Amino acid sequence: MLELWQAEGAFARIEEYLRGAEFFDGSARGVVADVFLGYGLSRTIRRTGVADPPEPCDLPLAACRIRKVRAQQPARLDDFRIGEWERTWTDEGYAGSIGAVQAAIEKGEVYQVNLVQHLSAPFEGDPRSVAAGLAPLHPLHPEPLAGNRWTIVSASPELFLARRGHRVWTAPIKGTRPLEESDDLRDSAKDAAEHVMIVDLERNDLSRVCEPGSVRWPGLMAEEELAGVAHLVTRVEGRLREEVGLAELLETMFPGGSVTGAPKISAVDHIAALEPVGRGAAMGALGRVWPNGDLDLALTIRTFAIADGRIHLWVGGGIVWDSDAEEEIEESWVKARPLLAAIGAPAEEPVAR
Repeated sequence: MLELWQAEGAFARIEEYLRGAEFFDGSARGVVADVFLGYGLSRTIRRTGVADPPEPCDLPLAACRIRKVRAQQPARLDDFRIGEWERTWTDEGYAGSIGAVQAAIEKGEVYQVNLVQHLSAPFEGDPRSVAAGLAPLHPLHPEPLAGNRWTIVSASPELFLARRGHRVWTAPIKGTRPLEESDDLRDSAKDAAEHVMIVDLERNDLSRVCEPGSVRWPGLMAEEELAGVAHLVTRVEGRLREEVGLAELLETMFPGGSVTGAPKISAVDHIAALEPVGRGAAMGALGRVWPNGDLDLALTIRTFAIADGRIHLWVGGGIVWDSDAEEEIEESWVKARPLLAAIGAPAEEPVAR
């Protein structure tokens, strides 16, 4: 497996690794490449000198392995034990950062910033068995990815990027409600504004690698039930230019706009300054690349990392001018509760440490 610990040139190194293994030369049969892209790769687009937040677990910034295509059997759900959950941010700290984002919006520095909080707990057992618990949530990429002393298990329902031949598309999610309270989601002006900002960002990113005039966004703001909650989803698609390779495509689109905010570079700068710990396995991408160049990458929301005897989870949402801090914090728990319940965690919110 290729593990990368430096952000600079990471996308090119992944493509070089695959080409060096003759993955794309037409002779590869019955194999697939698993790819993980950590949010930390976004440091290459940052403009400020703010230090990276400390990472709560030891993970590479990117990883790639070539393997034979096979059915993967997850371990049993009872093959692990999880201790008491803790969270990094207090409600007061989270609310203070939400206020800081709104102050930046007032100054015209940014329109939206995605903020996430981090949870962790002691973990013993087989990390692959976490996938058995998450399977009923229908993840886009349900298979765990394991490296040297780390495992990533995702329940993400969000598509970061897909390619079929020259067709490429993404499907950002913005706007969230519990299933029992979803009636007003499509009528919410706040959620619609938050959503359209990100659709516009993704449209702009795709236009940099697609043929002129080919980018479109059918089915704006479709409401879907995903990973135990209701969301607004839009597909943004285009026709990839002939000369665009894997590295250029990934570098142009990464990180996904729905986990940064808009404008993307300014949002990434604010995230680095405001979040108390790094995003680890979350808010990046996880999926597969095929020998013919096709790919399917989920955006790693609703994603766990297991490393050094602990399990980690990150949850959050987009902050805009009319966000209410209490409602935003509750939205993060709306996303976390189905995940924690799926792996047998107690319903109580963890304490901040």
